[in-house]
Amino acid sequence: MAEQLTGLADDRALLGRTSTAERVSDILRSRIADGYFPPGTRLSEDGIGGALGVSRNTLREAFRLLTHERLLVHELNRGVFVRVLTIEDVEDIYRTRSLVECAVVRGLGEPPYALDGLSAAVAEGRQAAAGNDWKAVGTANIHFHRELVALAGSERTDELMRSVFAELRLAFHIVDDPHALHEPYLGRNQELLRSLEGGDRRGAERLLETYLTDSLERVVEVYRRRVGEDSAP
Repeated sequence: MAEQLTGLADDRALLGRTSTAERVSDILRSRIADGYFPPGTRLSEDGIGGALGVSRNTLREAFRLLTHERLLVHELNRGVFVRVLTIEDVEDIYRTRSLVECAVVRGLGEPPYALDGLSAAVAEGRQAAAGNDWKAVGTANIHFHRELVALAGSERTDELMRSVFAELRLAFHIVDDPHALHEPYLGRNQELLRSLEGGDRRGAERLLETYLTDSLERVVEVYRRRVGEDSAP
């Protein structure tokens, strides 16, 4: 927890002079999405409040907002914890992703498209893979899909999917072999990017549908195995 709080203190400048619960929740959501707080982590009010320099009331309101987004859970007499997802949660996350991401690609209109963000995320993933940092590859993958959603140019869609992608990171934490999970999608992200660079949004949508279906199957398979292991005597 000490390492996580040190990193969190670096975000204190983002709050500015008008610290609000919404801004605190934005920071914590981003940290969860980037993997700093794994599922089941107890979030210390004193530690996080001190790192960010905010009041306990402000932090509790931020916790309440993130609990509403299903990222945190409050346990009576125990505190606030990062939520541990169920298989049903994972299936619903992917259902939402498929509905939104495929609709974004389908509605892109005529090329060319603004693909700098997608290209940067592909490069980020390859650099992380070259360093054998598969957790960072997973983060780059989330960045790729966040940039894909951003192509819609909709603040409401971006806001909706920020929470969904943060939940997705919680699912990735359960995976015991991130290398095996994330490596195939380095190439698939590149393939999607090339389709969009070529203006083939229909082809990109087909690739994305298959991509998300395959990813769901892989993650659920791991979840079923891990749940079985955890429940074994």
